[in-house]
Amino acid sequence: MRAKKTHPLTWVPSTYFAMGSVYKTVTDATNIMFQNLGLSNATAAFWASAFGLPYTIKFLWAPLLEMYKTKKFFVVAMQVAIAVGLVLMGLALSLPDWLTATIVLCYLLGVLGATQDIAADGVYVTGLNATEQARYTGFQSMFWNVGPLFVTGILLSATGVFHNQLGMDWAGSWRTAFIILGGVLIASALLHSRVMPPGAKADDAPRNVGEAAATFMDSFRSFFQKKGIWTMIAFSFLYRTSQGFLDKVGPLFLKDEVVDGGLEMSNEVLGFINGTVGLLGFLAGSVLGGLWIARKGLKPTLIWLCAAVNIPNATYIYLGLVQPQDTWVIGTIVTFEKFFFGFGAVGHMLYMMQQLAPGRYQTAHYAFGTALMGLCMMVTGMVSGWMQEQMGYVNFFIFVMVATIPSFIVTYIAPFHVDTSQEEPAKT
Repeated sequence: MRAKKTHPLTWVPSTYFAMGSVYKTVTDATNIMFQNLGLSNATAAFWASAFGLPYTIKFLWAPLLEMYKTKKFFVVAMQVAIAVGLVLMGLALSLPDWLTATIVLCYLLGVLGATQDIAADGVYVTGLNATEQARYTGFQSMFWNVGPLFVTGILLSATGVFHNQLGMDWAGSWRTAFIILGGVLIASALLHSRVMPPGAKADDAPRNVGEAAATFMDSFRSFFQKKGIWTMIAFSFLYRTSQGFLDKVGPLFLKDEVVDGGLEMSNEVLGFINGTVGLLGFLAGSVLGGLWIARKGLKPTLIWLCAAVNIPNATYIYLGLVQPQDTWVIGTIVTFEKFFFGFGAVGHMLYMMQQLAPGRYQTAHYAFGTALMGLCMMVTGMVSGWMQEQMGYVNFFIFVMVATIPSFIVTYIAPFHVDTSQEEPAKT
């Protein structure tokens, strides 16, 4: 007897919530944790950025998951493994050489999280038909962002409460947060073991490692045969350059002491401003940016979208010079910057979908594009903390504005070889 199909809303929201939670824990929460534990901005930003490497190169082992078990199996198994890893990371904070142990565990969590992402996206693509994919993509995107809201908003604020109100040391505060998140991942695994569809194998799924390698090499070769590929690669890599420098230093600046040039926020306030209100601003900007592109078309708006990503970064120069202490003033400015980043970031993703990816290996080529984007964010983030320590906050924020120049150049020369005119509105 054929098993009854479960409703997508029983597993899509929780799946993407788990994916977003793990990613933000590895690449963002660790940034603040390291600062809380006494590490320098250079060290905190370097490692928090470096932990994003598995997410950048996950396309390398994605074909192998088609060869064994089911996609559902990998989702559930990875969520259980991630929960165990989070508990181990919390325990590792009490070790004499806690930093080395934490670095190893964060890389492990990154590999597990990236594998979860591959399998979960595979379930979504093969477990839902085209109509269902379109119907639930809003829930997919929304709950991926609710995951970061939970981690950088609620859990980050909770670490401040544990430390400032319950008297825990920072290691104990973060350990408790990791155990809570581990419990959420176990609950997700139990739910998904019951309601998630298995996910069908792709029509061109490799039967062995040799076939997987051959398919990858063919997709890689064809990627570099695209017309205007080097300009498109430059666009994919450089569009978010300034944001890459700001991404890790911004929260550290908000946390740092006033005498050191920061705004001296507690974890509770930072979680509210950067992880809650700011993230909601980003989501609102993303929605409105998508609607604006749908109305005007991508090609005539791309340079304005680039401006939306880059120009509001100048607000950090003001924050660094004035160092306001009013939470609402800071929150408004941070939300303004994140709103416009969300508005403009949509153009980056859509360009890679419509211009870089089309062709025989559309999924693989889109993955290459997002890998380039992730590589830029990782490399710039790794050096950002060291640069800030050498320059000071204000001069660093001025440098961030100089770093917007490559983004405008590659946006101006970005080629549009794929005709999407039938999808774009007629000029009026």
